[in-house]
Amino acid sequence: MAHILGIDVSTTATKAVLVDGTGVVVGIGSAEYMYDVPQPLWSEQDPELWWSGAIAAIGSVLASTGVPADDIDAIGLTGQMHGAVLLDAADAVLRPAILWNDQRTAAECDAIRAAVGPARLIAITGNDALTGFTAPKLVWVRDHEPEIWQRVAHVLLPKDFVRLRLSGEHALDKADGAGTILFDLAARDWSPVILDALRIDPAWMPRTFEGPAVTGTVTALAARATGLRAGTPIVAGGGDQAANAVGTGVVSPGTVALSLGTSGVIFAATDRPIFEPAGRVHAFCHALPDRWHLMSVMLSAAGSLRWFREALAPDVSFADLVEAAGEVPAGSDGLLFLPYLTGERSPHPDPLARGAFVGLTVRHDRRHLTRAVLEGVAFGLRDGLDLMTAAGMPAPNEIRVSGGGTASALWRQILADVLDAEIATVNTTEGAAFGAALLAAVGAGWFASVPEATKAVVAATPSASPGRDRDVLGEVHERYRALYPALAPTFHGTP
Repeated sequence: MAHILGIDVSTTATKAVLVDGTGVVVGIGSAEYMYDVPQPLWSEQDPELWWSGAIAAIGSVLASTGVPADDIDAIGLTGQMHGAVLLDAADAVLRPAILWNDQRTAAECDAIRAAVGPARLIAITGNDALTGFTAPKLVWVRDHEPEIWQRVAHVLLPKDFVRLRLSGEHALDKADGAGTILFDLAARDWSPVILDALRIDPAWMPRTFEGPAVTGTVTALAARATGLRAGTPIVAGGGDQAANAVGTGVVSPGTVALSLGTSGVIFAATDRPIFEPAGRVHAFCHALPDRWHLMSVMLSAAGSLRWFREALAPDVSFADLVEAAGEVPAGSDGLLFLPYLTGERSPHPDPLARGAFVGLTVRHDRRHLTRAVLEGVAFGLRDGLDLMTAAGMPAPNEIRVSGGGTASALWRQILADVLDAEIATVNTTEGAAFGAALLAAVGAGWFASVPEATKAVVAATPSASPGRDRDVLGEVHERYRALYPALAPTFHGTP
């Protein structure tokens, strides 16, 4: 039987997911690793960890399933976005990769706005300059490590370093490329204007491809290292958020996904480049031709509930904690929670934003605090969704959810009430890696298009609809929205 392999190069592990011809995941292999924090606000990783992780994950899934390498028709790649991987002319790594969660580049973001012009930057790339993106990292190396800068010959993103090791090719998908903010969003390729303004040599940037396009094949050297068959096609794939959207079937205009993990992401597919004028939500290319997407990002979503449990109820299971919160009425008896525990991106791109409980009284107990956390995360997600609809995206009727936070029926109901949309779960659970595999299936000719592939293997099941608490929570949300403007001077240490 033919199979497809999806490889996800994440921040803490590389995962290999083997999918059969019916769309069923038949095996998973993974290898874990860590990243380094050499200074406050810094986050770096040795790219060779990704390659050794890929070797281990591929070997594990092949061994555990017994599937011969000859039965793998194609490979799809996905992984952490926005990292800066710098190589010399011999493809040797020049310095540790600077990761998406690195926060050293606030001054470089200001420099990019000054060099390009704030409005022009958003008009070209669809995004403001934020510390997580690739472009500020390159500017930082340019200005702080000139001896490294002089030796740069190639710039890659994390998953594409694995592609290089597998195929010997320097290549990049358009979804991940847009996340560098070096792209012309409408043209779906590198922007000469942005590259010139930031003094980045266009020759350093890899050729870009649509997600299902074949970018190369497994070399004999890589085959010996991984156990794969030499000559196996490798498709472009997509950044983790775009690939996750493919894995949940969010590929057609009007479809929307919500990922409720440590962070919270609302992702909407569009048929044209749409951007929010102030850059408070992200606008990138999607992982399939003629598609783009809007994306709002909340930094502490399910991470807020994890923090709350670890700080105040470490001996209570998540299930028991949330079940007790169901005894409290909508609105948590006047208690509000701001989920900005690690700063925020959408709707407030503010690394100094902080979390808060507001409205505490003696009548509140742990149940109220728990429900306030669940509601506060939902309110923050609604803020991002509102920015997306204001930018021109239709309000969704259905939102497809994934991530650990959506295991809670109470939280799904709160999300349905606050987001005013039907919440649906999907039958696929491997997220980005599964999406990368579906892109590979299209590249291998199993399906004529990505929408055809997702229609064949992804099924959505409604699990919560807006109910009697929708209006109450709508009123509470209005009070929630007033909190950040009122508290921002305190967060920023100003009078």
